[in-house]
Amino acid sequence: MLQTPHPESYDVAIIGAGVVGCAVARRFALAGAKVVLIEKGADILSGASKANSAILHTGFDAPPDSLELELIRAGREEYLEIRESLNLALMKTGALVCAWSGEDAEKLEDIEKQGRANGVSELRLLSASSARETMPGLAGRLVAALEVEGEHIIDPWSAPLAYLTQAVAMGARFLRGTELLNGTFDGGWTLETTNGDVHASAVVNAAGLYGDVVDQRLGFAAEFRIKPRKGQFVVLDKAACRHVPRIVLPVPTATTKGIVVCPTAFGNVLIGPTAEEQQDRVRATVESGTLQTLLQRGAEIVPALAGIPVTAVYAGLRPATEEKAYRIFARPEKRAITLGGIRSTGLSAALGLAQHAMKLHAAFAEKFDAPALVPDVSVPNLTETMERDWQRPDHGEIICHCELVTRREIEAAMSSPVPPGDFGGLRRRTRAGMGHCQGFYCNARLAAMTKGQLATSLAAGEQGKQ
Repeated sequence: MLQTPHPESYDVAIIGAGVVGCAVARRFALAGAKVVLIEKGADILSGASKANSAILHTGFDAPPDSLELELIRAGREEYLEIRESLNLALMKTGALVCAWSGEDAEKLEDIEKQGRANGVSELRLLSASSARETMPGLAGRLVAALEVEGEHIIDPWSAPLAYLTQAVAMGARFLRGTELLNGTFDGGWTLETTNGDVHASAVVNAAGLYGDVVDQRLGFAAEFRIKPRKGQFVVLDKAACRHVPRIVLPVPTATTKGIVVCPTAFGNVLIGPTAEEQQDRVRATVESGTLQTLLQRGAEIVPALAGIPVTAVYAGLRPATEEKAYRIFARPEKRAITLGGIRSTGLSAALGLAQHAMKLHAAFAEKFDAPALVPDVSVPNLTETMERDWQRPDHGEIICHCELVTRREIEAAMSSPVPPGDFGGLRRRTRAGMGHCQGFYCNARLAAMTKGQLATSLAAGEQGKQ
């Protein structure tokens, strides 16, 4: 069934339901604004936000005195403040920036100085032997390392779900399957969408890979251009996790943070991403040759990873632009804000970006009346850091045996305030089908349980909801 937007006007319309858009929706709802979040995909995280390395960054290697650094630090601080109340995970792994050559080793001291200048104090230069004491599995060819104690791993999908769920609990509306076609401003915004017009006093563009396109549809001159950057990843079986207790980072280059080997909050090990420029904003293909290179690179860093089975491979696109910096613009005369070019640090900076959008909005609009009470919101835990639902009584049965997903978890996701709109959304909310068999054994049960409730049905021959 097509959604029909409410006829009344909203205080703020946010375009794009990635991690940034969800965080912005939460921040404005907390302030008391009437919020609508518009997403052309079937679910949240349909674009760039669905694929990342899930690292909560400290900003130690962010550009000094940059807005990006400021927002990473603010976002990290707020995540740590709210995570327990929202039931969000945190794996305190720490990271090692590893130098595998003498040339890279010479750069570590400058990286440490930059990190301290960026306000990160928990840094320590280590010899190769000292680094291997903290992570014995590192290859013997290691030259030196920089320990960054505050770099940690989180669940990259439950966090934005929690942000939007809290916003919805405070009255925000989520319009999925709704593409912005055009926007006109006459003291307020009329947004023409594929599901009818939406009226709002102000608009925030958080459209990620389509940030420049959305700006143009809103009538603004092109101030940046999205240049999609593909990143391919390999996910290793859970047997790999005991060999990788920490995040292993390379010495970064001018264009990329490089290939990372790190644990996940779900008990696997991730290798990636690559950094490949392309024109296509939709498709992110995986290439067997590149994946073999990633596996080889992982085994060169941690030799015990050689031969461990692959659980999954995937690729994502980052909304890079012609500049490394975030592309953030406020247009007070049009009551509009653009949050563009948010690349690999977007997960860490999302809450900081939301705070920044709120400050920019305050420069051209009156303050909202904040609600007296904020509803309690707690999203299900999917990680190995806390008790899972399968460990509790009366869960119904195990539907996905690879990831130990219960019937109760599937039913709760489908009946939640922000239910999944497609199979990818169901996977991200429950981890069903994300294990070693990739849904081979559980997809039939999932198809039966979700019949008629997803945009594209899992069952052959069923059209699903429209």
